[in-house]
Amino acid sequence: MKVRVIVAIASLLLAGLAAADEGGVAWESLSVEQQQVLQPFADRWDSLPADRQQRLSVGSERWLGMSPRQREAAQLRFQKWRDLPQADRDRIRENYRRFQSLPPDEKRRIRNNYHRFRQLQQDRRQQLRDRFRDMTPEQRDRLRDRLNDRRSRSGSRH
Repeated sequence: MKVRVIVAIASLLLAGLAAADEGGVAWESLSVEQQQVLQPFADRWDSLPADRQQRLSVGSERWLGMSPRQREAAQLRFQKWRDLPQADRDRIRENYRRFQSLPPDEKRRIRNNYHRFRQLQQDRRQQLRDRFRDMTPEQRDRLRDRLNDRRSRSGSRH
């Protein structure tokens, strides 16, 4: 009897080590609070890919660290995301992948431009959006070229 218990415990430990080697997260290693947040995944947790378990574990930690107001805002953003048509979500994911592949200086430039745009009055932002929307693809290309030329000239002066 004792031998069976020892073998069972050793098997569980080895299985846990194997899961840890693969980067998975054992359900039992999650805090009670995390398990409550992740309850919808409990029945199929062991069959989830290791990277998904990892992301869910980190996400649950982040969720637990949020204030009620932050949680509400996150739920609203998630609902807006789910309400988007699949084509829009795919386009956003692709833009995000492209952004992530940019050099750090280019990312910084884009973030700075975004923040400058957000600082404009709402009516001015809308004017710029309308103007860009009404441009032909050729006009947009010329605008991008002019901005790139201006950027390269200003970069060579520094």
